Order: sequence, then C-alpha cells, then structure tokens
Amino acid sequence: MSIATDHALATIASILAPPRAPRDKDMLALSENPAAAAKSTPDATKPVVEPAGYSKTGPGPMAALRFKWTVRHGDDGYYVDETVGTCSVPIVNGPMSGEAAIQFADDRAREAQERFQALKNEMIGQGPPAPFLAASGGEK
Repeated sequence: MSIATDHALATIASILAPPRAPRDKDMLALSENPAAAAKSTPDATKPVVEPAGYSKTGPGPMAALRFKWTVRHGDDGYYVDETVGTCSVPIVNGPMSGEAAIQFADDRAREAQERFQALKNEMIGQGPPAPFLAASGGEK
C-alpha cells in the first residue's frame, strides 16, 4: 500500500473509533502536561494547576492538522498561543489572568472536540450536518 492509502485508512479508523470517556478536567490537564506543577489547595480537595506551561491539544487523526493551545507567562500577564500542526506561527491571545488563560485553552479545546465529533457523526451518518463556520470566525 502507498503512504497516502495508509493515511486515508488511519483517518477513517480514527473517525470510526468510539470516543474516549471524558476525564476530570484537572486530572486531564496533569496527564496531558506532566510539567505543570500541581499544588494542594487549602482544603486539599483538588489540585491547582500552574498556568504557565499548561497546554491542550485538539482532536484529529493527523498531527499536521491538530490544534494546540499553550499557556505562557509574559511581562504583563498570561498568553495563550494557538497553533495548527508543528510548524505554524502561533496566534497569540492575551494578556489575561492565569485562570482566564486556562479557561480560554479549555474552552477552545472543548469547542474543537465538539466540532470534530459533529463532523465525525455526519461522516458516518449518525447525526445532523456539522455546523459551518464562516472563514471570518462567524457564529454557529
């Protein structure tokens, strides 16, 4: 088989694969980015994740098309760098507070997962057509 056929089969397999069960948000953050420091809160009920170095990766079968959101600390607050693949120039969002930066990355990753799931369901005939987003970042 050719490389193109291998990629096509891998893409089809990832689309047809059952979705993974969601995990707790804080545990997901720690497992995706072990470099993020975790500290105990005063009530010791859940860990607190340091914003700098926090990252989320979007869904998709090919790394060249996968979104990634990385939180970094700047001179005047926290910034979220949004990239596609490994060689793109980041779109920078910020400055914002550390909590807002984490929330921004989480929201963008959740939205990407929802859009990917809708497209996947449309492709296998298990749902309505995926919403079309205008190139200008229009509404759903």
